[in-house]
This record gives sequence, structure tokens and C-alpha cells, in this order.
Amino acid sequence: MLKTEKKQRIPQLRLRVTAAAESILRAGHPWLFAESIRDQNRVGELGELAVVFDRNDRFLAVGLFDPESPIRVRILHAGKPQTINRDWWAARLEQTLARRQDLFDEGTTGFRWINGESDGWPGLVLDRYDRTLVLKLYTAAWLPRGEEIAALIAEKLRPGRMVLRLSRNIRKLAEARFAKADGEIIEGPPMDRPVVFLESGLRFEADVLRGQKTGFFLDQRENRHRVEALARGRAVLNAFSFTGGFSVCAARGGARAVTDLDLSSHALAGARRNFALNQDVAGVAGCPHEVAQADAFEWLGGNAKRKFDLIVLDPPSLAKRESERAGAIRAYARLAGLGIEHLARDGVLVACSCSAHVTAEEFFGAVRAAAAGSKRMFAELETTRQPPDHPAAFKEAEYLKAVYLHFGAASA
Repeated sequence: MLKTEKKQRIPQLRLRVTAAAESILRAGHPWLFAESIRDQNRVGELGELAVVFDRNDRFLAVGLFDPESPIRVRILHAGKPQTINRDWWAARLEQTLARRQDLFDEGTTGFRWINGESDGWPGLVLDRYDRTLVLKLYTAAWLPRGEEIAALIAEKLRPGRMVLRLSRNIRKLAEARFAKADGEIIEGPPMDRPVVFLESGLRFEADVLRGQKTGFFLDQRENRHRVEALARGRAVLNAFSFTGGFSVCAARGGARAVTDLDLSSHALAGARRNFALNQDVAGVAGCPHEVAQADAFEWLGGNAKRKFDLIVLDPPSLAKRESERAGAIRAYARLAGLGIEHLARDGVLVACSCSAHVTAEEFFGAVRAAAAGSKRMFAELETTRQPPDHPAAFKEAEYLKAVYLHFGAASA
């Protein structure tokens, strides 16, 4: 049985699950769904530790309980019983940080310290932007112990500031029951401007209080580096550009011109600022930078005469739920086809997807089909997945993928 640090006045929350769920948990999956629970000894409270037993009343796992979520328990540990106390949390944090110890040098001060379930912190991520940390919670199960975990992180990493970000689906509950708000500074001084951090020596700003994700798309770091290596002498189109990360890297790599295309004027203003932050970099200072505010699908469909030597297609998730998967696959194929129409001879297409509901095989297949349908000769340069600071330890965590295609002229 799981040991606890203090004696509890109420009995420990004990769950028994279906045979199928037992197998899934033993295989390392970090989620226990409500329909898989066949018995529990009492009503559970948000965020308490739920102990899962198998059919023979043997300890199976322990996790954070959420009585309102379809994912009823987020598994923290499976296998032999362990004492879950402050020392346990501190040891887990130490192990998680150690995995990033040799990944980055002083030229990169923006990366992910904790990547949710894949690091043993289900529904919690921690990103670094220079001396500012962003703690983002995706499940309400962390709310009752949020201050404890934040204090542990602050003690270990000594940040200049820590910001709390909350998934949209838990914000009302967080404010009503825990007096916590999205974008709240929980450690350090107030701020009135974005944080500036380094990525391989380039400066970028992150809107850690209100920006998408935790303020920047840190997960595309390695793809930005690849684009930089491909950019020399090329005219580059960065579609769904956000704040121009791919474009700044392409400029440093020697691009002869870059165009940022995004529907958001706020994002494009951020792209201009990111270029301004790097004017001491010769390639960036000397690269013409154009912005176009438009829907990318519409712009690509209506400006067929514009040709580029390198096109990056990095849309937001096109399938936020399983029911949208088939439509998203068709949309990815259409988007790739539109991009190919704008590629000059000897052009490179970089197509990305961050839709977890669309598998890598489905996405790559859609892009390859569009390439084949273009009647142009092409070669696949490589495919990529998530970077090492965004590990994916189970299927549902595998969301990011990209494919690089090099195109020649139309075939006969």
C-alpha cells in the first residue's frame, strides 16, 4: 500500500480498474479514464492522491485525481509503492532537470524544463525564457498543490520571475476556488513588456503573460535551425509566421528576402520587433523583410504569380479533437498543394503539423500525395519530430512533425 507522510483522517482514495486498464497502466500509459474505474471506496477530491489497485488487491499506480475530468487520474508513479512527499517531488524535479543538463549552452536561454506526462508531471509544463519561468497547468488536478510545486521549483532554479499560465478549460475554476488567474506573476517583480531570450545567439521576445502556449513556440527550435541552413540565397515565405522565428533564422542563414504571412497584426508586429532585436546580426540587418496580413489559405490561393525558393508552412493545429482528423488531413494536403504552386525551380517546401490527432504517417502521406499530384520532380530531404526538451513518452504526446521536400521542374 502507498505510504503517506502524515496520518489522514479520511481513508485513502482507493480505485480498482478494468483488466484492460490494468494492462495499459502497466505498459506505462499516464492516463486513467473514468470509464475504466470499476470500483472506488469513496468520493474523491480534486487533486488528491488516488491509489490504483489491481484485481488481486496489489498496488498498481498512484496519481492525481480529478472528479470532473474524463481523465480521472493522471498517473505520477506505477510499479512498487513509494512515499509521495516533498522529498519525492524534489527528487523527481532533480531527475527532470538533469535530462536537460547538456542540451543547451549559454547561447540558448529559451527551452522547456518540464514536458508534462513525458517527464512524469502529467498536465504540467515549465518553460524557461532567460530568467523568467512559465509554469503552465493543463489540468485542474494541480491547482490544490500549485503553490507547493511552484515553491519547490523556485527553490531549485532561483528564477528572477515565475508566471502562472492556465489552460483555457480550467481558468474559471482556478479563479473561483483558488484565486489564481492566467498570466499571474507568482514569483518576482511585475513586468510591462515581453521577455527577451536567446536561441542559438539570436534574440526573440516572448509574451509570457498572454501569448500563445507559454509565449513562444520553443518546440520548433530545431526546425528553425534547419531552415537557417537551407536559406542562403533563397527568397523565403514563412506562412502562419506568428512572430517570425523561422524568418529571423532564415535571414541569418543568408536568405535574400523573407516574407512573413499571418492573419494576426499583433503577431506580425512581434515579427518586426524580433527583426529589430537582431539588427547587430549582419544577415538579419541586410535581409529585406516583408509582412503580409492575410488568411494563409486565401493568400496562397490568390497570389499564384508570387514565387519563393523556400516555403515554410507551420499552421496551428488543424485537428483539436478526433472528430476533426479526416478534415485536417485533407486541409494539410490542400495547404501543401498551394505551397508547391508558389515554389520556384529548385525550391524547398517545409511542411509542419502540430495536430496530435493526426499521426505522422497520415500527415507525411498527405504532403507526399500533394507533391506527387503537382507533377513536379521532388526528393524528400528528411522528416523530423519533437526536440529533446519536448520528449514524447506515449502516443498521445506525439504531436509535432515536419517534412522537407526539394522540388525541381514539372515532369513531362
